[in-house]
Amino acid sequence: MTTASPAPVDLTDLAVGQELARTRHEITRDTLVRYAGASGDFNPIHYNDTVATEAGLPGVIAHGMLTMGTAITGLLDAIADPTAVRAYSTRFTQPIPVPATGSAILEVVAVVGALDEEKGTARVDLTAEVDGTKVLGRARATLALPVGAGRDGQGTA
Repeated sequence: MTTASPAPVDLTDLAVGQELARTRHEITRDTLVRYAGASGDFNPIHYNDTVATEAGLPGVIAHGMLTMGTAITGLLDAIADPTAVRAYSTRFTQPIPVPATGSAILEVVAVVGALDEEKGTARVDLTAEVDGTKVLGRARATLALPVGAGRDGQGTA
């Protein structure tokens, strides 16, 4: 389950504080299996409860890169041009426990944090939470704005 903005965001006229995307992503054990197969990351903390708890975790957890990649998908859908992303970084603050049955829901909001008219970029801040707990900290994407885009010059990207 993923929900995103229905129409692409116009990058020519962004404002600081503008919400660009709000998404919900269901993460299940099946998601972890598929990601492990695609990435080659078969660390047992991502599929074996015993190994995960012996490592001091609450149980099986989602892969960090799965979390990071999933978190930006709403923004990518909203801007409709993934080549506009010039940088993306985050800190992992909390693991996402994934139950044996059911799912964890990753909720992400992407908001324009700053605009840099001189560089022609926008910094987008992403808030990623599961059950009200932030799982990513300082998650930021830098977008290249179209040449000649009208910008209000607030902040720095």
